[in-house]
Amino acid sequence: MIKKQNMPTLDIVISNKLGLHARAAAKLTQLASKFNSEIFIARGAQRVNAKSIMGVMMLAAGLGVTVKIDASGADADQALAEIQSLFDNKFGEQE
Repeated sequence: MIKKQNMPTLDIVISNKLGLHARAAAKLTQLASKFNSEIFIARGAQRVNAKSIMGVMMLAAGLGVTVKIDASGADADQALAEIQSLFDNKFGEQE
């Protein structure tokens, strides 16, 4: 998929201890699926649909890894704001 110009993006450093493990990946995909926008997450050259739990888990993004999230659509800005909040709150995990 070709990245559109001026597409809102986030660069996020994974800060929760276990990274994007199964539970965190499930929370991310559930949140992303609430939005009509197309949302993608990338680690390096690997870019996957953020609404696909298998794709997100295949990124194997652990603690300290930087991921890029981009979205396109009418609710893209809201989607990225809520996704940023999810990461900032470490997916609701204690550590």
